[in-house]
Amino acid sequence: MSQEFTAAMRRATQATRAMDVAGATRIIGEALGIGIGRDTGLPAMAPVEPAARPLRRRLGEVVRLLKAGKRAIPGLDARAHPPLPERPVPEGATFAAGRFAGPSGARDYRLYLPASLDGAAPQGLVLMLHGCTQTPEDFAAGTGMNELAETHRLIVVYPSQTRAENPAACWNWFRPGDQGREAGEPAILAGLARAMAEEHGVPPGRVFAAGLSAGGAMAAVLGATWPDLFAAVGVHSGLAHGSASDVVSAFAAMRGEAAPPREDTSPASADVIVFHGSADRTVHPSNAARVAGTAGRPAHRSSGVAPGGRRYERLVTEPSGTGPRVECWMVEGAGHAWSGGRPEGSYTDATGPDASAEMVRFFLDRPKRGAAR
Repeated sequence: MSQEFTAAMRRATQATRAMDVAGATRIIGEALGIGIGRDTGLPAMAPVEPAARPLRRRLGEVVRLLKAGKRAIPGLDARAHPPLPERPVPEGATFAAGRFAGPSGARDYRLYLPASLDGAAPQGLVLMLHGCTQTPEDFAAGTGMNELAETHRLIVVYPSQTRAENPAACWNWFRPGDQGREAGEPAILAGLARAMAEEHGVPPGRVFAAGLSAGGAMAAVLGATWPDLFAAVGVHSGLAHGSASDVVSAFAAMRGEAAPPREDTSPASADVIVFHGSADRTVHPSNAARVAGTAGRPAHRSSGVAPGGRRYERLVTEPSGTGPRVECWMVEGAGHAWSGGRPEGSYTDATGPDASAEMVRFFLDRPKRGAAR
């Protein structure tokens, strides 16, 4: 733990003892890379409630954050993954670096164009959103999505979160300014996906998004806010759109204590495939059902054993009316890691079912409809 972080926790403890819950929470958020308050353009915490019970509850929340420290943020409880050497690509393929700039901001990205295109039209585009502390290169290596792109003639785009926007390189799924359609990170990511789809001739209705942890939560945001662009999303170890609106509610949601959905928040209308480990101690497994939105809906259940040995349960809900098509995979005993991933990348578990392959199957096994507009 760095000296700066230790000092921040000391200040937060002093603020808590002084009954300054808002100040303590702001200090924790800044130390963990979850900025809140006036310096970030986000609303500050509400004044301390006068009632004793709500006050004790909020003080208890801060104390739990202090005890959890860095371990409560996905990625911050692990050693930094060393930079990966540039991996070779098949002859005729490219894994190029680029930068996208739009009205809401800019992000760097890596773009994989498979050799299998060879003048043919792509079957689709997948926007891959890495988790905290990861990079596009790390995420590509761990998920094996570029190899699947060769098999299925897919274009894969890996946006890169900046340390300036989040010191832990997390996508800011919990910030109100990054949960809507026309501003913040959803607008940037949608603009990037739309630009790449138009440039490379991706068929209408064949733009998809997937992510891990904070990236999975942002994929859920995209599915809820841009269903006319993203026909389906894959959410691995993530959280539902609207699960949090500040640092305290973000920690609560990660523990499985998410507040009821806001009145202006509805389940994602894009089709969604969810993967989650039953032993995930970073993002509670109960978040999988919230992402899938399957409560009370008829579904088909099946189970099996992955080649690597892990058991899983698969829940499939077919659309009714205008509702989305949903698959939810719960991987028995798996932690906070990409199921079926490659050891070359961070946060992977090779013993589970291949989440990348199942997501691609789910994405492509749907009628071509809608438009990338």
